[in-house]
Amino acid sequence: MVSKTYLAMHEDRFSSFQGLLDHLGQLQRLQLDIVLEALGQRQKKVLAPILAGRLQQPSAEQCWEYLADLSQRTLLYWDTLRQRGDNTLAHERAGYPLVLKFAYEVLIDGRDLPHPVNYSLLRILPPEDLPVDEQRRPVIVIDPRGGHGAGIGGFKQDSEIGESLRAGHPTYFIAFSHSPEAGQTLLDIAEAEARFIEHVSDHHPDADKPVVIGNCQAGWALMGLAAARPELPGLVIINGAPLSYWAGVNGRNPMRYAGGLLGGAWMTRFGSDLGNGRFDGTWLVSNFESLNPANALWTKYYNLFSKVDSEAPRFLEFERWWGSPTLLNSEEIETIVDDLFIGNRLASGLSRRSTGIDLRRIEAPVVVFCSYGDNITPPQQALNWIADVYPSDLALRSAGRTIVYLRHASIGHLGIFVSGQVARREHRQLLGAVEAIGLLPPGLFELVIDDLPGASPNAPAEYAVHFESRKIADILADDQDGRDDEHEFALVQRASELNSTLYDWLVRPWMRQVVNEPLADLSRRLHPFHQQQIVWSSLNPALWWLPGTAERVRENRRPAPSDNPLFTWQDWTASLVEAQLDTYRDIRDAMQEMAFHVFYGGLSTLTGGKRPVNLEDRAPYWDQALAARLEDALPRGGSLEGLARILSLLGQGGGKIGKERIEQLARQGRALIEPHDIDPLALRDTVRLQGLLVFAHPEESLKTLPLLIPVEERQQVLDAVVQLVPELKSADNPAAELWRELHRVLEHPLSDFAPLTGARQTQEVIAAPQANPEPEVNAGQPAASDQQTNADQQTGVAQVATIEPPELAAAQSTAQQVAPTPRRTPTKRKAATPRTSSPSQPMPAGDAEKPNTDTAAGASTEKPKRSQPTRKTKKGDDIP
Repeated sequence: MVSKTYLAMHEDRFSSFQGLLDHLGQLQRLQLDIVLEALGQRQKKVLAPILAGRLQQPSAEQCWEYLADLSQRTLLYWDTLRQRGDNTLAHERAGYPLVLKFAYEVLIDGRDLPHPVNYSLLRILPPEDLPVDEQRRPVIVIDPRGGHGAGIGGFKQDSEIGESLRAGHPTYFIAFSHSPEAGQTLLDIAEAEARFIEHVSDHHPDADKPVVIGNCQAGWALMGLAAARPELPGLVIINGAPLSYWAGVNGRNPMRYAGGLLGGAWMTRFGSDLGNGRFDGTWLVSNFESLNPANALWTKYYNLFSKVDSEAPRFLEFERWWGSPTLLNSEEIETIVDDLFIGNRLASGLSRRSTGIDLRRIEAPVVVFCSYGDNITPPQQALNWIADVYPSDLALRSAGRTIVYLRHASIGHLGIFVSGQVARREHRQLLGAVEAIGLLPPGLFELVIDDLPGASPNAPAEYAVHFESRKIADILADDQDGRDDEHEFALVQRASELNSTLYDWLVRPWMRQVVNEPLADLSRRLHPFHQQQIVWSSLNPALWWLPGTAERVRENRRPAPSDNPLFTWQDWTASLVEAQLDTYRDIRDAMQEMAFHVFYGGLSTLTGGKRPVNLEDRAPYWDQALAARLEDALPRGGSLEGLARILSLLGQGGGKIGKERIEQLARQGRALIEPHDIDPLALRDTVRLQGLLVFAHPEESLKTLPLLIPVEERQQVLDAVVQLVPELKSADNPAAELWRELHRVLEHPLSDFAPLTGARQTQEVIAAPQANPEPEVNAGQPAASDQQTNADQQTGVAQVATIEPPELAAAQSTAQQVAPTPRRTPTKRKAATPRTSSPSQPMPAGDAEKPNTDTAAGASTEKPKRSQPTRKTKKGDDIP
């Protein structure tokens, strides 16, 4: 990894030509460092076999064995390519069927809807050895339509669908056919998918709302649907889905510059006109392959050639999906490119036009899965929308939203939702943590999967899942270059609008007159991507001899011994070719990035170089105003509000929250409130309000507790807290100081601590990683500094925030677990009568819509000190 950090993050760096030159000079040095470091690593890899003496001289017998093996592998390799071409042609003649491995039945065909679409709702029929519990939350997987064919979400056993069935969930799949319906739009597709989700919910009235999983393109489409119809999903999981299209790291994410270098969206209009109103997804697949020419041109074929005896079935299975791109209507692709990829309007800021979709309206918890090895959707593009929509932690919490993200260290874009290894680890643990995610309180969390040591080397891998509280500043800190370069992409948007308008006036009218359907079909078939498959197929008369010869070779296969030194020479030669292609890619990407910044940076200088207005600039004032309004709710409420506030105080410092611990606390909480007649919705609102008060006013929340809990009920409240968090009785518990402070504030004697013993003490009294305490925000005063020390805090609240056990970190979520979100058809219960004349009230809906920042809320902007995954953004996609 390059250790140098890219500088030049000042707002005025483009305010003059001198600033532009400084910026370009620093960018050039950064690119040179990246290229030279990558080149040095490749040289070490290439020279390693030579320095280790592994390139040995083979004997005559070994040469003969290798030549025989090489000739046989070559014939089998050619025959595999021929089978790929034949499979693609057969797939086309069959009407491009789904590549699903699982049996299914069609429930709703989108072509029968009032606005026909080429989407369908399928119910996956579980195998006999995988029984399904109809009472469990259903899972809906939406196939990504980004140019590729349909069915990738379940084209093998180790997949998202396979893991859902393994967990016992009723599983559904939203698929699409090869060609769109005439006049089909993105709005029509959203309406159809909403109808599909409603149908699934209606067929599971006794289960919670469904879990909806969207991959890549289906991910951002799902986010738009969840914002337009927030009542539909129970949990949203998006995998490798780009939502902040301008984000990225200089020197690492070259794809975001493509739109600007091509002059904007006019190219998509030209491609649609060449297809007679339909855009060929082959262009999108080719663009994807061009990002990593070493993998597309050499690595995946060499991997097949070197392991042709075992690799051929996997290769053919994947290529049947990869080699059959779909079509999109011109309106679909133009809207996607204009409004999303170039316009970046899905999570728009103050100075940009919006699509009309407000992501703040999403009510269900959202899980974002991204990877540092993804060169299509890097973590910045997958996560920066959170800062665009909720510019502070107080804004996120006041809206009552829960967002969880999971980051992989190295997997490529396709591997996020295609790799079998990722399915067995990440997707299996995600589906296993669905209930725990639904019980988390509002806020931002990172889901971490820990690899547990196995009992034996051959034992199946075991994992443990826990959640760590995060701040929005942690997401922004991952963007080393800042976000000042976004005004260059704003100029790309303006240039794209100009070029698209000129195309619509001058070119499109006569293009639509010239191109007809036969000519469009011919242009699609002549694409090099399709021609390579036709050439290596049985349609080529020069290959008439290959099938029979390959069959005889399989019958008489004589592989050379694995210790033959010529195999080492073969791998070394392949690494040389791969290194050359990777070096070409690095130099090409560096030149394209420099060209982008030279052109659009110069335009930005001429236009004044103003930094785009965003919510982060105004959020401190909104946070202060919201904190001031929250002060009025501090003394309001009764014993129930006091119990929720105490639990929030105990858990305010964050730390690790184990999945099993969350589920255990949920069971304890339900047992605690079961004897009482409490309205679940009112209890949920109470818990959220008290958690927000503790977050914004930690000291005042503690001091005003006596106003909530009557003297005669304080013992019952404290007993309930101990029942939920029995670790508080331990004298050496890190929260002991706060526990004493709570008794002092409530003027209630504290009994002696009862120390825990044995294994229970070892497991339950564990200190969490240190975190900065949350400084208080007072009405009318500026936010406290992030450098405020523990000595500045006057109460035990700050002390427990510094170090606390995972069990107490889960205390705030405990209160949320006590009052889970009701199912679709909840049983009506009588609301509890408040004990005081001024019961707590949930925040008005308008408050949830007002943006804020974590600086005014007192949130620390320092990134938690934890090991970050090693980035491998230049590595090829891990395609199984």
